[in-house]
Amino acid sequence: MSNILAGLFELNSDYKKLEADLESSGFENSDYIVYLDNGKHNTQYLASVSVKDNNQAENAQSIFNQNSVLKTFMFENMSIEQAHYDSLKSYIDARCKAEIHNSPDVRIKASTAGMDSEVKF
Repeated sequence: MSNILAGLFELNSDYKKLEADLESSGFENSDYIVYLDNGKHNTQYLASVSVKDNNQAENAQSIFNQNSVLKTFMFENMSIEQAHYDSLKSYIDARCKAEIHNSPDVRIKASTAGMDSEVKF
């Protein structure tokens, strides 16, 4: 069974160039899907590529990076026939919710005087 590398792209990036780059690097038309619109006018689009080994995964990742991918996700043991938009979106949503995000810098104010023997009233 193959794996799926999915990438989230800005809407203003050229999906036709992404398709051309994938095909020129050896991926067949049946090896990838570009999801453009789900009926809701989203600002991003999703693309998924079926990869069989690490070399293909690195190749697809490189092509995604050249086309300004925002974020990538690897789904193991999934075929391109199983890579429906709604199922991928639910998996991506679950992963994003489970991700631990960086917290802002926390500043702890410590006393510089310390304790002394003087009692103040």
